[in-house]
Amino acid sequence: MASSSSSKASSSTSNCDGYNYHVFLSFRGEDTRQTFTGHLYANLVARGIHTFRDDEELEKGGDIASDLSRAIEESKIFIIIFSKHYADSKWCLNELVKIIDCMTKEESVVLPVFYHVDPRDVRNQGGSFKDAFLEHAKDADQEKKKTIETWENALKTAANLSGYHLQNQ
Repeated sequence: MASSSSSKASSSTSNCDGYNYHVFLSFRGEDTRQTFTGHLYANLVARGIHTFRDDEELEKGGDIASDLSRAIEESKIFIIIFSKHYADSKWCLNELVKIIDCMTKEESVVLPVFYHVDPRDVRNQGGSFKDAFLEHAKDADQEKKKTIETWENALKTAANLSGYHLQNQ
């Protein structure tokens, strides 16, 4: 993985108890990169917490999907920032499925943050999540329908975890 200035201060993997990253941030960049996620990332790094954020850690010229998958496997804690357009992104939904898979196989911690969205909308694909899933379902073949069902199950699992609901903050 490429090293960035923000991760160099805490790049020692010996502090991660066998993991390459203490924390993996899953978020929709357009919604929160410059706001909540940006501030959270800066504060985690300032406290010496080795944190994966896609724009800082992805290897230039590398295969994004495999780099993200590897980073998820190499992380101990996952913070999922559910925002209005999170479900619009197939990348976010595929990350979420991988995170939930790691959570069930390993002793990982998953912390959902519901950023200006209702946890019930995440759990039941209501509101903007419903709109996103209707769009994903357009012209879906059997394979795509299976993928959509997997995404729905991952959202339900994550939304049933104890987390933080941030409204108007």
